[in-house]
Amino acid sequence: MEQMPFRITGSMNQSAKPNVLIVGAGAVAHVAAHKCAENNDILGDICIASRKKAKCDAIIKSVHRKKSLKNKKGRLYARQVDAMNLSEMKRLIKSTRSSIVLNLGTAYINMAVLEACIRTKTVYLDTSAYEVPDRISDDPPWYANHEWRRKGRCKKAGITAILSIGFDPGVVNVYAEYAKKHYFDEIDTIDILDVNAGSHGRYFATNFDPEINLREFTGTNWQWIDRRWVARPVHTEKWTYNFPVVGKCAVYLNGHDELHSLYRFLNPKSVRFWMGFGDHYLNVFSVLYNTGMLSEKPVKTAEGVRAVPIKIIKAVLPEPASLAKTYAGLTCIGNLMKGWKNGKWKELFIYNICDHAKCYREVESQAISYTAGVPPVAAAILVAKGIWNPRTMVNVEELDPDPFLKQLSKMGLSTKVKIIPKSKHGKDGMPKAAADPKAKVQSRYPIAVPARTKK
Repeated sequence: MEQMPFRITGSMNQSAKPNVLIVGAGAVAHVAAHKCAENNDILGDICIASRKKAKCDAIIKSVHRKKSLKNKKGRLYARQVDAMNLSEMKRLIKSTRSSIVLNLGTAYINMAVLEACIRTKTVYLDTSAYEVPDRISDDPPWYANHEWRRKGRCKKAGITAILSIGFDPGVVNVYAEYAKKHYFDEIDTIDILDVNAGSHGRYFATNFDPEINLREFTGTNWQWIDRRWVARPVHTEKWTYNFPVVGKCAVYLNGHDELHSLYRFLNPKSVRFWMGFGDHYLNVFSVLYNTGMLSEKPVKTAEGVRAVPIKIIKAVLPEPASLAKTYAGLTCIGNLMKGWKNGKWKELFIYNICDHAKCYREVESQAISYTAGVPPVAAAILVAKGIWNPRTMVNVEELDPDPFLKQLSKMGLSTKVKIIPKSKHGKDGMPKAAADPKAKVQSRYPIAVPARTKK
């Protein structure tokens, strides 16, 4: 008689374990594999699957090298899979007897892996919104174009699907819900600030998948400002913010996944995303952008070879995982939130600080990958224990934030809350144009996406 896989129905039977399938073998999957291994007494057998099995094998060697496997008798193994192939994904889920799938591959595979989970009635978690490979920048909200269309099927089948549970998106969404639950009666604005104050020592590199990273800044830069969608030129509105621990750093207004669910579930007047960039990064990006090297459209060389420019850039840039050994410095990611509590105006910054070198010593990773790879495993543990079990599709801010942040802290990502004194309210230096949906902003690039709005 075939053994039935573990199903999450409530509190976990301590003798049963769900088995976890990690799809993807990049830098984020590397961290997740270590964290799953550290908690395999709860999560059971762990399979890592990717198009290139050798990359999965390398992660397994790292896990054994760092002695991360808690239950030494637990199974940790690799499989090869084309995640875009629905039949292959279904067979893999069934053959590994996995009950939780962590989709940590490129955002291009999201819908295929989600569909496989729906058809096999398996828990699904990912770390970003779906992206169409040959098109950049869907109209907002992004989730409504793809993922949310399958919510009804998840609910009908009783399948738990937790969307975008990395750090940003992911933990910052939880931060917003946590602040709403404990510090605000009504939220006015959410400004997500992400700065990497570390250095990898390379001439130019991205901290996660170069193609996905660079696509973030070549599409339409959507922001939710004064309850409407506004498109702004990328890398143009600069804000020098005084971060805890790392100090003053320049961040720029950019589009990002989490805005496309937070606007709906927390109902703020405005929600914006700011990311830190140095002048060198912006100069290199400018050359690549304005010469067409970041295009997702195929071109033909004089020799008749067809190629996609942005894929060529990805091929020549360093692998994000290769940056880890020499990375030094800190990251700071958090939410500056403003609103009302008991009729009084309140401002706070809720955040995490992560150390690149410490991450490498622990799991042979850099901090960007660490902050993205730990959260989906923390979520999987809550699912396995029956603490998070919506039995439908949700964005992570729809769930109780308290047990997640507690679990996250146990696993190496602590949360800090800085209450901003009344005397400093409104004095953070944010550009005024960022709060005005009608403001005219001149792009820093000769080629720019025209500004527009969408209600």
